[in-house]
Amino acid sequence: MVFKVLVVDDSTFYRRRVREILNEDRELEVVGEARNGQEAIDKILELSPDVVTMDVEMPVLDGISAVKAIMDKKPLPILMFSSLTHHGAQATLDALEAGAIDFLPKKFEDIADDRREAAMQLRTKVRLIARRGTGIQRPSLASLRAKPSLPAGAPKSKFFRSSSLLAGRAEATAQPTVSKVVASGKKYRCLAIGASTGGPVALQQVLTKLPENFPVPIFLVQHMPGTFTQAFAQRLNSHCKFPVKEAENGDIVKPGHAYLAPGGKQMLIEVIGNQHRIAIKDADPAEKINYKPSVDLTFESLLPVYGGAVLSVILTGMGADGKEGCRKLKAEGATIWAQDKASCVVYGMPHAVASANIAEKNIPLEDIADCILTEMVSR
Repeated sequence: MVFKVLVVDDSTFYRRRVREILNEDRELEVVGEARNGQEAIDKILELSPDVVTMDVEMPVLDGISAVKAIMDKKPLPILMFSSLTHHGAQATLDALEAGAIDFLPKKFEDIADDRREAAMQLRTKVRLIARRGTGIQRPSLASLRAKPSLPAGAPKSKFFRSSSLLAGRAEATAQPTVSKVVASGKKYRCLAIGASTGGPVALQQVLTKLPENFPVPIFLVQHMPGTFTQAFAQRLNSHCKFPVKEAENGDIVKPGHAYLAPGGKQMLIEVIGNQHRIAIKDADPAEKINYKPSVDLTFESLLPVYGGAVLSVILTGMGADGKEGCRKLKAEGATIWAQDKASCVVYGMPHAVASANIAEKNIPLEDIADCILTEMVSR
């Protein structure tokens, strides 16, 4: 199957470059271009593309306004291009709140050091979100602000259905899912959540349902550039019932507080004296770790601090980051859950832990918070 792509940017040069890169993929075909958001809306109605790449800042109608209009008129997967600035971070989060699925830095050198690698990442992102299908609404960040749990018997939200991670890879065997859990009675000392593509919306849906008096600290690892994590933490903090902050070196860990790993760094949890503290460290080039922050590294650092008294949840994301960290945690008795396939933007990270039989339960996104409350809070 070939997916039709619409490229939206006010720069003729940038549209041409993106077209050339995407057309190198046999599963993608750029069927049109637009110079601004209004042209994008018109082209979508005319060409019915499967996926759109969208710039944020454009004349006539900007990218955020265009995303809102598209999601209202004819919903489909949208990948935003963003500048790696504080303003760019805020604008990108606004676009995700409006309904865009994911983003990439607009400058190719900010995606990867090697331009060929950057081009490959662009093609992969577009292909993955195009595979999810079109025409089905998903919850936006705005609709998830402090949204209460659904009453019993209420219809559940619909999501795009994801596909396997790589082109040409066979569909993964569907993992059984559960919407409810029976409390195990186990005592936990922390909650750890890892996410990547689709994570901002997923994290907010989970965290905004948790109570102000949540009994343990929460550690969050979201693959995101360094200029974005502070803005994202601030946005989560404004919507959640408990404090959320971008973790800083030396932070003393407190129950009922959430700590988001800063982009471009590694977040580790350490014991110093009788206190648990956060250590923020630069990535060691010799370790050749692909992700900064890395779910694996943060999760592994929990072992000497909390042992097996950890509930770990792997949410939507590309790749397999978190698999080894979860494997080591489980060996010490930790509980591992994964987001189910149907509710993932990309079923990569959850699939990695589910297919290796590391995840004990596979749970739809909309039910994860309720399951956490049942397991950790209900006594």
